[in-house]
Amino acid sequence: MPIEQRGVDTVPEAERTSGPRDLVSILLGSNLCLGVIVFGWLPVSFGLGWWASVSAVVAGTAVGTLLTAPLALVSLRTATNLSTSSGAQFGVRGRLVGSVVGLLLSLGYTALTVWIGGDAMTGVLHRLFGLPTGGISYGVVYALLAAATVIGAVYGYRVLLRLSRILAVGMTALLILGVVAYAPHFTTSALPDAGGYLLGSFWPTWLLALVAAGLSGPIAFITLLGDYTRYISPTRHRPRRVLHATWLGLTAGLLVPQLFGTFTAYAARAATDYAGPLVSAAPGWYLVPLLLAASAGSVGNAGLMLYSMGLDLDAILPRASRTQATFAVAGVATVCVFAGHFAWDAQAAMTSFVLLLTAIGTPWAVITLIGFVRCRGVYDADALQVFNRRSRGGVYWYRAGWNLRAVASWALGAGTGLLAVSLPNYQGPLLSWTGGVDCSFLLSGMVGGAAYLILTVRQANALEGLDTPADIGRESSPSSV
Repeated sequence: MPIEQRGVDTVPEAERTSGPRDLVSILLGSNLCLGVIVFGWLPVSFGLGWWASVSAVVAGTAVGTLLTAPLALVSLRTATNLSTSSGAQFGVRGRLVGSVVGLLLSLGYTALTVWIGGDAMTGVLHRLFGLPTGGISYGVVYALLAAATVIGAVYGYRVLLRLSRILAVGMTALLILGVVAYAPHFTTSALPDAGGYLLGSFWPTWLLALVAAGLSGPIAFITLLGDYTRYISPTRHRPRRVLHATWLGLTAGLLVPQLFGTFTAYAARAATDYAGPLVSAAPGWYLVPLLLAASAGSVGNAGLMLYSMGLDLDAILPRASRTQATFAVAGVATVCVFAGHFAWDAQAAMTSFVLLLTAIGTPWAVITLIGFVRCRGVYDADALQVFNRRSRGGVYWYRAGWNLRAVASWALGAGTGLLAVSLPNYQGPLLSWTGGVDCSFLLSGMVGGAAYLILTVRQANALEGLDTPADIGRESSPSSV
């Protein structure tokens, strides 16, 4: 199969041959990996019991999916990725906000997937063949995983889709075997080694788990969904079917692995670390299946994340090809993997990463969705590509390519979220107003969305009733915005 040459340019109708089933396959198959499974361990490490952990993961995933899934419809209309599509709200240069947010999200999750998968692989190889567990062994395993990931990401969407279809079946079977393997040691009690509730009492800790373990999963896809739906034709597939497929894919693709992670965390008594106890508690007959799950699942998930990173960097640096951008971000992600293993505490690093990225990503997603509702899904696909062509003007030029009102709204929302976040090593000043409960996700989205509605109300009134890109262009020309 040839290497995909297309970057963030508009996908022609003839190439939009995917469908809702492909969307479900890619969201399910790519998420059945240790990089997603490990999030089910977080509530356990926070000191919660079984039912509290499960309810936090389920509630967070359900809320996040309801809010995130509609973003899939944006790229269904624009035939390009979501960060480029957000140029309709932020300006063709201002959409760099979305590219940077997407780049950071994908970078973190790629590094996390290779990190956790590599740790599990090294542990299994140690039990099977006596492989030393020193730094050299980890480095070799990380390098092999990273190389396999780069190959899939460079070949592009079609190869990753085929891999996801295989993983959707294969990884499901491996996880079912895993339930059988770990069931004899399962317990529903909170693990004493976790040290009690992380935040001192039940509800603040439960809400932290809801955001860090449940909500963070769907939020990770706020810029990724468009990478897949841009290959679905809106003339052959109704938006409602695409939306339902997104809900199904995200819900199943996140809850299945995360709840497996919660289950195995209790069975393996994994209070302060996940990969090590998971390998130690595995019966001998499950070591080979666990090795397959850690390797193949990690390549599938990290490959899609790296593919998305390549697209985002390609959007930031139009002169670079998607392949060049993919190789560049792969190097950065690999450095982050080594830093994660040798320099960071797993729980603190994961918690800080997901909370910070959720705080700055949520207002961008809210603003993009508000814009989608306002324009009723009508976009000028050609005008969205102005920056990529290194030209000027067009419907979404605003002021020098930036819609400063939208950017300011995002900055207000993101800033509020960062001031309200509760991290292991940082407590935002707004926590005193929220009773010590981390409401950064809610506050960042509300403030960013409200600011955008208020600051752009005149523009929205001016565009009321316009139905075509040409009409919008006449109303929103650079001189009038």
